[in-house]
Amino acid sequence: MTKAILSLATLLLFFNFQTVSAYNPQDTEQVLYLSLSDAEQMAVERNNSLKGASYDVQAAQANKWVAISNMLPQLSATADYTDMLGYKMDLGQMKISMPANATLGLTASLAFNGAMVVNAKISEITAKMSDINLQKTELDIRSQAKQLYFSALVSEQIISLLGQNVESMSSLERMTAKSVEVGVSEQTAADQLTVQLATLKNSQASAERSLEMVYNTIKLLLDLDPSTQIVLTQPLSDILDEAAYMALMGEQFDITDNYDYQLLLQNTELSKQQLNAAKWAVSPTLSARYQYNYKHYFSDEARMNMTPPNMIGVTLSIPLFSSLGKLKTIQAAKYSYEKQLSTLNSTEKSILINYKQLCYNLTNAYENYCVQKDNLEVTQKVFNNIKAKYEQGLSSAMEMTTTSNSVISAQSCYMQSVLTLVEAQINLEKLLNK
Repeated sequence: MTKAILSLATLLLFFNFQTVSAYNPQDTEQVLYLSLSDAEQMAVERNNSLKGASYDVQAAQANKWVAISNMLPQLSATADYTDMLGYKMDLGQMKISMPANATLGLTASLAFNGAMVVNAKISEITAKMSDINLQKTELDIRSQAKQLYFSALVSEQIISLLGQNVESMSSLERMTAKSVEVGVSEQTAADQLTVQLATLKNSQASAERSLEMVYNTIKLLLDLDPSTQIVLTQPLSDILDEAAYMALMGEQFDITDNYDYQLLLQNTELSKQQLNAAKWAVSPTLSARYQYNYKHYFSDEARMNMTPPNMIGVTLSIPLFSSLGKLKTIQAAKYSYEKQLSTLNSTEKSILINYKQLCYNLTNAYENYCVQKDNLEVTQKVFNNIKAKYEQGLSSAMEMTTTSNSVISAQSCYMQSVLTLVEAQINLEKLLNK
């Protein structure tokens, strides 16, 4: 019995929650009332990991436009002032003055090759991956909030049930102690109930500490002040929707809706474009430019101006030999792409198999939940019956202790089945992108 309760408390203590944000002191209300949807929304709005993913999306969008802008015309301006301090160019029989002058130049240029187009595609894929990762992070955070909310409700339910057991056992212990005083019952019967009551109180205290840890994790997830008191407004019975479980198990699975699969597809396309970029690295680069120069002399002396006001130029650059370096780069990119295709194929099969497994897990968890729910009701009825007989002196303290242990074990199994059911539901919802 004790092991059953402690195992459930341990389950609550070590439930697998990811650390999501650092504590940042801020003004909050002393009491925060939360529904399940409120907890999910607040977690999304205040989570630092999600903010970081949002910044990644903005950075990727900026980098995409950087790659695109490299294929667009570029315009630059220069300004120059030169003073040769009275120097005159000596051409033998004549000297040409070199007065101070200022030059203003404007240059418009355009360069293009296949690698630029591929780089723009790569930056676009990176932006898509950042956006998918943002959505995936939001889904993960909502799932964590939901899991924590259920864990807190289950912990509260455990404490409530243990409180009822403590109260019931305390009443029986007092009654047995009085019976011992008048010689109706033996001391061993009272001792058995005393030990049972102490065990129940210890289990109740352990569950309360587990609940405190769950609430602290919720505060960390929601970025709340540690002194904030959280009150959950939805009882467990209201959000354990059996119809929703049946509908979820009948949901059609479209693998393209899965964020992990979407990321893998984009990663495969990225590997393909990196191969194309390696191939286009040996392609010619065509560039064109137009330059306008205006030169002003700060003197009326005769002079020679060799600066043309207008100039255009076209350049075709063709790489010829790189000591097999670029060829090996293409081969490496090709192998990487083929490896990514193999990973995509195997992962697709793995996701489809995982979907079937998660459906099985949810079905099994739901069936076990129904069994444990019925078992708890039956065990409680048996306990009430034995308790009534014990009060009338028709059953022994040993029977009372054994039945009490059965009730506690049934309560523990029921609560654990709830946690397992919720975990199975959340895992399937994440795979279905719900």
